[in-house]
Amino acid sequence: MESITKNRQSPKTLRAMVARAYGAEQVPAEASEEWVEELGHGWFNVAYRIRLRDGAQVVLKIAPPSGVEVMTYEHGAMTTELAALKLLRERTSVPVPAVDFADDSRELCDAAYFFMPYIDADNFGIVNDSLSPAERDTYGEALGEANREINSLQGSGFGPLAGPFHPSWRTVFTGMAEDVLKDGERRSVDLGWDYTLIRELLARRAEVLDEVVEPRYVEWDLWSSNVMVRDGKIVCIIDHERAFWGDPLIEAGFTGIDSPDFGDPTAFIRGYGHPALTESQRQRRRLYTLYLLLIMVIETVYRGHQDTVQYDWARGQLDTLMAQFGHHRAS
Repeated sequence: MESITKNRQSPKTLRAMVARAYGAEQVPAEASEEWVEELGHGWFNVAYRIRLRDGAQVVLKIAPPSGVEVMTYEHGAMTTELAALKLLRERTSVPVPAVDFADDSRELCDAAYFFMPYIDADNFGIVNDSLSPAERDTYGEALGEANREINSLQGSGFGPLAGPFHPSWRTVFTGMAEDVLKDGERRSVDLGWDYTLIRELLARRAEVLDEVVEPRYVEWDLWSSNVMVRDGKIVCIIDHERAFWGDPLIEAGFTGIDSPDFGDPTAFIRGYGHPALTESQRQRRRLYTLYLLLIMVIETVYRGHQDTVQYDWARGQLDTLMAQFGHHRAS
């Protein structure tokens, strides 16, 4: 996926990063071929698969360039991911990458980066269409089970993994939504809906958020494209940079409840073991889908997309969701 947030580096710089992480003896020979390959399916960071001199394969992930403006909630995303990986490895059995080396010195490039082992498996999101319905359900259920275990971690307050924390989920979530709306206004992004109307909708319905009183670890970005699978099992979950302490119902796997175009959530929910949603839970879930769709519309400007495919799709989804809230665009 193309985005101006991808901080591509020269082969010389990549070799220097390898030397710092693994030692000069592991730097690929200059005459060697195919020692580096960009992994192109991500949207935010740039990632490279690198073959070390001894043949081992690793992945290098580099944060966006310092001069590129990102959305407010994306500030410090790599720091969040490193904290998330440590937390999940220490407190769950969910398979996530090990971190071989991390560097935030900005000495070799203008951003933080880290190395992790390469996972030899299929990307669930990429191979999904080639799977049988039974295979898709097996992986979907396994993802629901893994997500439930992830959500079992309890924090001391709502908010970013490293804080600051707040006792009120309503305060934290409405603040997150306000940050996104301000991001959109700052870049004059056309939502197709008045920003004031969106704010009024959120304020009018925010009381359902008060039901959430236990801060739980939330991945939020746990789509099938962040799941590596092999032989009927999940072998690794990647991309943890958007994690926070919040309400598990905000997780990506539940999004299809409100917007079927995000995929059928049946297998995920079955694996998760979540009962049928109450009316107030359904209202919360719609607010979370609204938050996601606002981001999907607004981020296209911050990513510098050269086409309007995502923007147009997300605008259409936002119109459909607004109708669920009782708002219809004048014809």
